[in-house]
Amino acid sequence: MPVRDFEESFEKFCKKKKFEINKKQFEILKSLQKFFFQKKKLINIFSKKSSKSCYYLYGKVGVGKTLILDHVFQELDLKKKRSHFNKFMIEFHNFRHKKKGINPITAFVKDFKKKYKLLYLDEFQVTNIVDAMILSKLFEEIFDENIKVILSSNTKPNELYKDGLQRDQFLPFIKLIEKESIQKELKLNNDYRKNVDTKKQRIFYPLNEKTLFSINQLFRRLTRDMDKSEKTFITKGRKFYIHNFYKGISKFTFEDLCDKNLGSEDYFNLANICHHIFIYNVPSFTELNSNQQLRFINLIDVLYDRKIKLTLSLETRLENLSSSKRHFDFFKRTISRLHEMTKVKNY
Repeated sequence: MPVRDFEESFEKFCKKKKFEINKKQFEILKSLQKFFFQKKKLINIFSKKSSKSCYYLYGKVGVGKTLILDHVFQELDLKKKRSHFNKFMIEFHNFRHKKKGINPITAFVKDFKKKYKLLYLDEFQVTNIVDAMILSKLFEEIFDENIKVILSSNTKPNELYKDGLQRDQFLPFIKLIEKESIQKELKLNNDYRKNVDTKKQRIFYPLNEKTLFSINQLFRRLTRDMDKSEKTFITKGRKFYIHNFYKGISKFTFEDLCDKNLGSEDYFNLANICHHIFIYNVPSFTELNSNQQLRFINLIDVLYDRKIKLTLSLETRLENLSSSKRHFDFFKRTISRLHEMTKVKNY
């Protein structure tokens, strides 16, 4: 594969998109260049002599981690896979259920190796105890097969799954990542996603008759002359109904999406058929509705990854939505993403 100059190509990309060029982002690009290329040659993916197997980029929300890693990923001409972390784990669990009677982790990794040499997992976070117990063995086999890994996260490795159930059993994974990865933090003062005129967002607050009228008015305008239909999809035996579907535009209450037994896989299925989603009555969060908040966080992660447009009605302005203590750090990312997802570029 020809050597690509990440800094040069990223600079051209930023100028074309009229993005601000930041020195610290270029420092990360230089580090990624060294990770993938040695002496102007692509690191031998199959060689165990390569010093590190993983590049772990972390930093606060909205600093451009995904922007940088997406760019580098596109520049690399090799068999590769980009996935949201939750979706990757769903694929693994589905594979495991189908391959009963064999070592599912070994079989999954060997099957993956036949297709890809590079795995890029965006928004790496661990909230599920089942995933926490599996990750050490899974990534150990991924590294043993010389599959290169890129991870982006808001959290440094030694703070992953902080305060999680049975965290002591997760510590071997942290040690593995610290041993096998180059860890870099991207520090910027600004959250680029928040650089938007709040008057140009599809956000309505507080929850009253006036905002209900306004959000309904927008929904009717966007779906004018479209036929209403109903959709149903089934995820692992769970039926989910969409009663207001207009050619990819749909509307739900917060309770429809976050107060039921739904998970990331349901949200991925929803994103497969919708391109613009209206969510009504999003509340502030406390310890009393922290489970619903976690579903909301997962929902927004999935919709953001799939570039779905959002229109929201909120209890209060976006910046003032409170969070449970349990999900406070994750919710910062959610708020940042909602700023971007509700921008009015075109409807």
